[in-house]
Amino acid sequence: VVMSQPPHKEKRIVRDEDRGHWSSKAEFVLSLIGYAIGIGNVWRFPYLCYRSGGGAFLVPYMLMVVLCGIPLFYMEVLIGQFSGTGCTGMFRLAPILKGTGYCMVVVNAYCVCYYSVLISYPIRMLYYCFFTVVPWACCDNSWNTPNCTIIDKLESVNAETVKTSSDEFFHNEVLRISSSIADLGGMVWQQLISLFIAWFVIYMCVVRGIKSASLVYFTAPFPYVLLTILFVRGITLPGASKGITYFLYPKWDCLYDLKVWSDAAIQIFFGLGPGWGGIVNMASFNNFRNSAKFDSVVVVMVNVFTSLYAGVVVFSVLGFLSHQTGIPVETVATSGAGLAFVTYPQAISMLPCPQLWGVLFFIMLFLLGIDSVFVQLEAITSSILDEVQVLRDYKWKLTLVLCSSFFLVSTVMCTNAGMFILQLFDWYSSSLAIIVVCFVEVIMVAYIYGIDNFMSDVEFMLGARPRLFWKITWKYITPIVLIFVLFTTIFFLRRISYNGIEYPEWAIMIGWASFVSSIILIPSYIVYIMIIKRKTLGHSLRKRFKPLDWTPADPTDRAEYEQFRKERNMPPFMSESEADTK
Repeated sequence: VVMSQPPHKEKRIVRDEDRGHWSSKAEFVLSLIGYAIGIGNVWRFPYLCYRSGGGAFLVPYMLMVVLCGIPLFYMEVLIGQFSGTGCTGMFRLAPILKGTGYCMVVVNAYCVCYYSVLISYPIRMLYYCFFTVVPWACCDNSWNTPNCTIIDKLESVNAETVKTSSDEFFHNEVLRISSSIADLGGMVWQQLISLFIAWFVIYMCVVRGIKSASLVYFTAPFPYVLLTILFVRGITLPGASKGITYFLYPKWDCLYDLKVWSDAAIQIFFGLGPGWGGIVNMASFNNFRNSAKFDSVVVVMVNVFTSLYAGVVVFSVLGFLSHQTGIPVETVATSGAGLAFVTYPQAISMLPCPQLWGVLFFIMLFLLGIDSVFVQLEAITSSILDEVQVLRDYKWKLTLVLCSSFFLVSTVMCTNAGMFILQLFDWYSSSLAIIVVCFVEVIMVAYIYGIDNFMSDVEFMLGARPRLFWKITWKYITPIVLIFVLFTTIFFLRRISYNGIEYPEWAIMIGWASFVSSIILIPSYIVYIMIIKRKTLGHSLRKRFKPLDWTPADPTDRAEYEQFRKERNMPPFMSESEADTK
């Protein structure tokens, strides 16, 4: 006998006027650009392009952008704009998969913790830019060792036994790095202060939520001003053409390497940001009839252009460094933190007035990174408010609690072993999880909800049905690409190390645990539904594979949508009360 349950108050999607909305289309586009373009465009893509075949890498990369990047980006914009909800509410399309939304919140939480530490490094570096002589240019500082050598003498010594002055500056002074992750050491107080400044700026910028969006008029375009200044200076340096040639010269034989294709696909997730929930959340503040396709394509193309533009800026300076020292470009070229805080500063120290170029470069890095944190933090906050609507009147307090909590968690990365911890979570916690999330999203839209139903929703919202290209990519090509990326990422995943030091087994287990801790929420939520509805299991599961109140947030749009469905003889959606009682 199925026990009767008390009636539930019917819940609806949060009204648009309650969540807020963009004051203009430009705010939305600039926010997307600020989110999609981050530090990775400067320190990851250029080296990845050079290492993976130069200009030849653009073939698989652009192919992956067209077949996977743009479809995922556009799909998430459509979902957010139609539903008016964030990364948990979007799973009203298939309530059984709501755990995926919680997974996205957890992954974002991991990311904002270590990403906030990354953007605190430029703050710390800015301090040193006001020294009379930039301290990474010489070997006569207190942190230098007998193995220190200045870069222009590196060719005449054994490179395996020495460290450059910029390398020792970053690791011995900025990080004050320990011997391994097992040696936690003490707190680097200067770094902790930089992290506090970063989180204070973040809080002041996001405390008003969507009402703070006017900041993007500065934070999104200004890095391009700085990048252009660095571009002009870079291409006028001796040896710049040599560096740019190394960056873009096509090595066509690299296209036979499966890893090159895998790297091209993975770069989409680092560059464009699908699967994190930020795109869905930002689109949820849109006007319901906004031209989403134009916005999506423009933002993706700006992202691709920025990656190439930043690559030219970086490699023009690396070419200059190679020209000045006689060291081959392939030797000085690095990626990640090594490029941003060791190699590039070393190069600008050889320019006239290096303090000026250092200030421009590190401000640019900070602005590129902070926009991404804004969006990820807002995605977390909006998801909590969508789930616990009584907190809406206390949003500033919730934001303060979140920022304070993330700051406290991040402090462990300000210890002597901080960089080891940061690299560990960057390596394991997010990349694989985001691929899984994107795959679940595509399967939900194309197969559980139904691609034709989704295209009908888009037709109602935008007044035109998406073309056949979108149907083919969403239903067939993008899922296949995601499966390919997932398996090749796992296959090519090498043992993590930093600065030549490999991580112990227990640390690797912690890294994998960070990945599992988010992904496990997807099946856990399904099991949870099965347990609380165990007396009507089969019927309950069937119900939760069907959309739950999947209607526009605005009452007027909702009424028109329900009429649209009636005219097409489409069944009405269940409300939450019906799902709980039936």
